[in-house]
Amino acid sequence: MRAPFDTFAMRGLSLTILLTLAACGTTPHKPASNNVPLPSGGKVKVPVRQDPTLPVLPAAGSGRGGYYKDDGPGDNPPANLRDVPDAEVRNEPYSTRSNRPYVVFGKTYTPITDNEPFTQKGTGTWYGKKFHGQRTSSGEIYDMYKMTAAHPTLPIPSYARVTSIDSGEQVIVRINDRGPFHATRVIDVSYTAALKLGFLGKGSHQVVVERLLPADIDAILAARAAPKPVPSVVAISIDTPVETGAVVQPEVSSQMLPVDATVAMPAPAALASGFYLQLGAYSRADNAESGRSRLAPYAAALGTLGVVQAGNLFRLYGGPFSSRAEAARAAANLPESTGIKPIVIQR
Repeated sequence: MRAPFDTFAMRGLSLTILLTLAACGTTPHKPASNNVPLPSGGKVKVPVRQDPTLPVLPAAGSGRGGYYKDDGPGDNPPANLRDVPDAEVRNEPYSTRSNRPYVVFGKTYTPITDNEPFTQKGTGTWYGKKFHGQRTSSGEIYDMYKMTAAHPTLPIPSYARVTSIDSGEQVIVRINDRGPFHATRVIDVSYTAALKLGFLGKGSHQVVVERLLPADIDAILAARAAPKPVPSVVAISIDTPVETGAVVQPEVSSQMLPVDATVAMPAPAALASGFYLQLGAYSRADNAESGRSRLAPYAAALGTLGVVQAGNLFRLYGGPFSSRAEAARAAANLPESTGIKPIVIQR
């Protein structure tokens, strides 16, 4: 998590008084007590049953987690947090008050207000209980169980796609706060976003942050509103689950294997530049080819299906697409019956 002073100074501040770094006076929400009264008049603390799918983390304030000192997880997180959808994107005007230049620790930050692409790679961290219920730089109340994030310069409000290079997971978050103010940290995400990205316990991961421009948001909204095409074949039943959790490394130069490749793969051809859908990642080449064969009926929408080898992993890609928006539309049109959640990457 970020250093305590920078977060304490920024949470709940009106950006009109950021130069003073005044501390927020909002009182955090207090969790419901789980103290049960005894007949004798005393109380016994009954352990709270938590979602068993959540990682077991040291308590907030214990100083033993990957998060900073007195921050950490809530006492009783809601159930099914892994199923929380990405932030619901929409185009909305930027806040005048929240996008003025400001100074922290002697450094001036100038929020972005243009419509230029923005991509950043660095350490992603998360913040939780210490700020839960307090007012963010946007004026909204911070809820650690929603899909939000803090960034030093991205517009407020805006949206960003965050990809964990370690886990390969990807989420869309709403930027509604400022921070982190640390040389190597590029974004602070909510507890739930960190859970879905796979770095709650570790406290941080290397991530890629991509700003969603108004045109990107329009494309996402259009794809969601468009009627789903009816497949011309029976829905695919994938007997062997697609292996997931592979590291997404857009910068890695790798090779596209021929479409007719099998276990014994001939020499690869160069992979063209463009936007692609990552449809699966496999530890075995034959499993990757099996996944490609199962998705062949959808090749008209997914583009050329090919297997890319990078190190010991074999990734299945569809594409290329001329823009991220076009790739996102193709991903949205992939039937849910395939059980695949494509990731858009640029090579």
